[in-house]
Amino acid sequence: MTFIPQNLTEEKIQEIQLKGLQWTVSHAYHNSPLYRDKFDKVGLKPEDVASLSILNDLPFTDKEDLQEGYPFPVLAVPFEKIVRIHASSGTTGKRKVLSYTARDIDVWADMFARCYELAGLTREDRVQLAVGYGLWTAGVGFQAGCERFGAMAVPVGPANAEMHCEMLVDMGTTVFCSTASMALLMAEEINRRNLKDKIKLKKIILGAERHSDAMRKRIRELTGVEHVFDIYGLTELYGPGTGLDCTFHNGIHYWADLFIFEIIDPDTLKPVPDGTEGELVVTTLRKEASPLIRYRTHDITRIIEGECDCGVPLPRHDRITGRSDDMFIYRAVNIYPSQIDHVLSRIDGIGSEYQIHLEPREDGRDRMVVKVERGVNTGTGDDLALAEKVAGEIRKKILVRSSVEILDYGSLPRTERKSKRVFDKRNGKA
Repeated sequence: MTFIPQNLTEEKIQEIQLKGLQWTVSHAYHNSPLYRDKFDKVGLKPEDVASLSILNDLPFTDKEDLQEGYPFPVLAVPFEKIVRIHASSGTTGKRKVLSYTARDIDVWADMFARCYELAGLTREDRVQLAVGYGLWTAGVGFQAGCERFGAMAVPVGPANAEMHCEMLVDMGTTVFCSTASMALLMAEEINRRNLKDKIKLKKIILGAERHSDAMRKRIRELTGVEHVFDIYGLTELYGPGTGLDCTFHNGIHYWADLFIFEIIDPDTLKPVPDGTEGELVVTTLRKEASPLIRYRTHDITRIIEGECDCGVPLPRHDRITGRSDDMFIYRAVNIYPSQIDHVLSRIDGIGSEYQIHLEPREDGRDRMVVKVERGVNTGTGDDLALAEKVAGEIRKKILVRSSVEILDYGSLPRTERKSKRVFDKRNGKA
């Protein structure tokens, strides 16, 4: 059984998208007071959606819409049709709660099964899940997709390393799914316990947080896996599983029959040309309980033009490089953590883990301290030269001065959750 749509052409995708957009706009307008109000304010009716070109005229939806409508934002079905809710982590304000109908759950499972198929799994694979369960969408999403695909799910969750190592060996796990931070933690644990030759791990699927090429390389070296995949998704868009990079690892194939992806300039809110980096905006095409129209994800990426060598007839976007709302300003320069990550990943002698500390000084100016681990085989005698090199590259690429501290390998925290990269202590910030 195959889950990935076959024989899709650009024309067929556009036909599917127009039909899905017309249904979504009509469904949202007639069943969601929030969307009816949004459309009435711009003077648009569902019958005005005659082509995809009207997309730019449709109103945006943003996280504030979901938070202000707490606990059931954008709800477009009666309560008796809701079979489940999930919620985002909610770093500020109220959590973003999204509702699901039985059909939504079914679409999500099929969508996630596509990711496993694209990663080259078979029904003989054993998939160990090290992601969180509960309100978070990751655990149930990875598991439902695995079961729909037909592989064996080993739902360990974010347990301790001891249990994960035991299950890797005893279950003959072939695929490991986790955050990048958890994968690095486990890779180092596998290496420390000399388990590389005792496990059957072939593939790792990473989600929930951005990660550098250096981290992917280190994970592969320590585990011996053939591929490390990047999965995309948000709670607002069902959850993880909206796309995955194939074995060529040249962009993430996304399910254009289920979503319309746009890239906009986050300042002007205007579309940018294909291939240009900007903020990802998504419209769902089949979501019943919580439809989203032009939802601003705030994730920074770009559409990759052309066909992929793998032959999958679905478009691609690049890996997420940052967020338009996690940018910080340091000495009048707008900086994304991913820019620091990019610089560090290209310097030999340092590891993949780092932190950025922003601190006030007595003279009123700010100070940026970049803490980065020494490479696993790098001696302490090189610390001064290494720090100067890192500071020099940051100065050259990002145009700001920084202090660099070289730390012992493994000294920064590893976690099963997303790693915190920026610590801003200016103006009373945490």
